[in-house]
Amino acid sequence: MRKPVSWWRTEQAKAAVLSLLILLAILSVWHLATLPKASVAVQISPEQLEYMKLMGKDPGGNSGNTSGFPTLAQMGSTIWTHLSDPFYDNGPNDKGIGIQLLHSLGRVGLGYLIAMLVAIPLGFAIGMSPLVYRALDPFIQVLKPISPLAWMPLALYTIKDSTTSGIFVIFICSVWPMLINTAFGVAGVRRDWLNVSRTLEVSRWRTAFEVILPAAAPTILTGMRISMGIAWLVIVAAEMLVGGTGVGYFVWNEWNNLSLPNVIFAILVIGVVGMALDLLFGRLQKAVTYVD
Repeated sequence: MRKPVSWWRTEQAKAAVLSLLILLAILSVWHLATLPKASVAVQISPEQLEYMKLMGKDPGGNSGNTSGFPTLAQMGSTIWTHLSDPFYDNGPNDKGIGIQLLHSLGRVGLGYLIAMLVAIPLGFAIGMSPLVYRALDPFIQVLKPISPLAWMPLALYTIKDSTTSGIFVIFICSVWPMLINTAFGVAGVRRDWLNVSRTLEVSRWRTAFEVILPAAAPTILTGMRISMGIAWLVIVAAEMLVGGTGVGYFVWNEWNNLSLPNVIFAILVIGVVGMALDLLFGRLQKAVTYVD
């Protein structure tokens, strides 16, 4: 028996309020942890003073915050600065967060698309043919556990292009969840439906597109959703290694500049974009899922 819509909306409202309370608790802890501390008269050498300034700890500052961790006010100022002009371009090492995001999303999108073109047809073949499954299973089991970043040195050596190497890493990490879930979904289609299509003498192509694909679509979308999460996770690490452009390079570059507020801002952007991608695939998965 389905629960009424009003109950569902009430539960959503309760969840939203709880999420807001958790956020307020986190911000409160952050604020308390970065409160100004009482100054203590300590003799500091010029070398130590310069080092503390480089690390964001200025004993002579007015803020009194010697922890080095940015305050909420500093983070607010940093977020506003980046979002007010996200597409500026002042040279190779000074680009807006919008430009960096576009580079990362472009690499993820291209590598992910190539993985789809390989994984879904191959997953169909594996799911529909026990012979193909037995032939390819040893290769899948060997290649699946390998860390995507382990492929980066080989990709850089053979491809000799950092951008293409990053796309290859996205491909190699995205292909396995889609492949396995597609094969599982195709193999799990109810035999009654397949028997009916054979009785009606439906062609294999029509059976694949009109019987198997709709039935396996939720499982396939699950694999695609997992693959996208892994791809977005890996691209950040890959861009830290290959450099140039992208969110991962932005994080690494800001860390080298000892700009902790910018690093935290980039982490928040990575999380928000990852959540948005996951919500998008979640909606697609819900759209193709049949509910009695």
